[in-house]
Amino acid sequence: MTINIKPMSYIRFEKALMTNLEETLQRELLRTNRSGAYSCSTIVDCNTRKYHGLLVVPIPGLDDENHVLLSSLDLTVVQHGAEFNMGLHKYQGNNYSPKGHKYIREFDCDKVPTTLYRVGGVMLKKEVVFQHFEDRILIRYTLVDAHSATTLRFRPFLAFRSVRQFTHENPVASRDYQLVDNGIKTCMYEGYPELYMQFSKKNNFVFQPDWYRGVEYPKEQERGYDSNEDLYVPGYFEMDIKKGESVVFSASTSEIKTSGLKTLCEKEVQDRSPRNNFFHCLVNAAHQFLNCKNKDELYLLAGYPWFKSRARDTFISLPGLTLGIEEQDRFEQIMKTAEKGLREFMKGKPVTVKISEIDQPDVPLWAIWAVQQYAREVGDERCIQMYGKLVKDIVNYIIKGGHPNLFLEENGLLRTEGRDKAVTWMNSTVDDRPVVPRSGFIVEFNALWYNALKFAAKIYAEEKSEQKAEEMEQRAELAKSSFVDTFLNDYGYLFDYVDGKMMDWSVRPNMIFAVALDYSPLSQEQKKSVLDICTRELLTPKGLRSLSPKSGGYNPLYEGQQMQRDYAYHQGTAWPWLGGFYLEACLKLYKRTRISFVERQLVGYEDEMTINCLGTIPEMSDGNPPFRARGAMSFAMNVGEILRTLNMLEKYTYNR
Repeated sequence: MTINIKPMSYIRFEKALMTNLEETLQRELLRTNRSGAYSCSTIVDCNTRKYHGLLVVPIPGLDDENHVLLSSLDLTVVQHGAEFNMGLHKYQGNNYSPKGHKYIREFDCDKVPTTLYRVGGVMLKKEVVFQHFEDRILIRYTLVDAHSATTLRFRPFLAFRSVRQFTHENPVASRDYQLVDNGIKTCMYEGYPELYMQFSKKNNFVFQPDWYRGVEYPKEQERGYDSNEDLYVPGYFEMDIKKGESVVFSASTSEIKTSGLKTLCEKEVQDRSPRNNFFHCLVNAAHQFLNCKNKDELYLLAGYPWFKSRARDTFISLPGLTLGIEEQDRFEQIMKTAEKGLREFMKGKPVTVKISEIDQPDVPLWAIWAVQQYAREVGDERCIQMYGKLVKDIVNYIIKGGHPNLFLEENGLLRTEGRDKAVTWMNSTVDDRPVVPRSGFIVEFNALWYNALKFAAKIYAEEKSEQKAEEMEQRAELAKSSFVDTFLNDYGYLFDYVDGKMMDWSVRPNMIFAVALDYSPLSQEQKKSVLDICTRELLTPKGLRSLSPKSGGYNPLYEGQQMQRDYAYHQGTAWPWLGGFYLEACLKLYKRTRISFVERQLVGYEDEMTINCLGTIPEMSDGNPPFRARGAMSFAMNVGEILRTLNMLEKYTYNR
């Protein structure tokens, strides 16, 4: 007798966990279309954030935000007149209804998220996929088993609102709808696109308009925000289904010929790469940050669900999200868009690309760093051909004082004004004032500057421009001497910033860049000393803390209302992307002797694949045990740096 055993999926949960709301409501699931739209909820389809929704799309004609069109789709199985509702919503007073999670037998997230429901003799499978580069979510329902006639009823919950707002029952919302091919189209408010809800087979739509009042989002409660809204249900779709039959539902801003829905859904499912291990999950997450505005512009979103494309995040995450997974062409596409914006800024022209914060003073320095990573992967010749001029132009732009907030001083270091405005990655503000006002000579700015000068010197030397190469070397030598004199203190670590006579003694992770970069102004002993202090005071299983517990103002818990969170944002929380540079420093200093240590450290991130937003890395964690995940559910710099670290580790291991 042959026994068919389904291979165990990397991300899979059985009934015991799926029926435990304390566990499932903490686990989120994100799908994107690589063009800015997304679908997101918990793994039991109970929305817990105002950012959650089955179809969330940008609407450029309205504003720069994403908008929740279709909040959720409740499925009811009808047999012998008995109704079994698979939906789940949280209402005010801690009431959950209709508690459809109790019918879930298992959940699997290998290729696409798949939920198996069991109601008596009915076994129903649900698979969800977001069509690439289209604002269309597809859900395939398959009746795996049934002992009698079965009817499916679908009730859509509509929001038609920005992710920053809530909707409430009102007389302005339009109840009008029109029948289309196997479905309807409707639009609640002027300025919004039509929402097309269609099925792959004929169905009966029953117009039964109603508002479901008091839907509550606990994640917003945690953040001290308003947390409840009303959702509009125009009616329900109903159809019979036979054992073994599949039905595909489509929700989109454009109509589709429903005869092709099954084929389209199967194609999209087959196009998905399996999330069957840690690396493949991160590859999948890397692709989710892609945002293709048009054929000529490709961006990286900084994270989900609320971040847009930001310049610093783009350059820091770019190498890992592309080169770390052998996607050189994609690096070049994204860099082409980013370089256009950077050059427009340097020329004093309006920035036409959709990348924010391109005026931040460290952005051009991170751009050079990203190019440097490209050189390590493809070789100097190709790099100089593609980006040699960009590197030289940036360095000369800074030397000539072109940047409005980067000042090259006589000691060869860069000074920045940051007392009144946040200008570094530590950018939290309260009442428009930076929580961490880093100003003057900032440690990572000047580590990046020394690195940039040395890299520029190398490019000039490769091009046989000896005079310019010598000039860059001299500038680098001056910066190196001044860097040590300015930042190195008697305790063996680096000041975070020096502003006149003010020296910030806080032990922060920004000094790690002076150890991790290819060109460091520190000696070997100095680098080891800095690394040792980072290890003792900043290292956690989730990256480096943003502040040492021994420093004043340590606040490791990112919780409570928004102002409380803003004060804690960079005062002790742990950041995985910083951990990437820390591990790079370990490998550079200690080579293969630290391989096993780096491998163990990376294990600390693997459990994130199944306990928060599945298959990706959150923005940060608390700085104290149990290092609870916080902030955005998926963060590009973190995913990118872990992928870059895995790539580095493979090279060190291969050359062992």
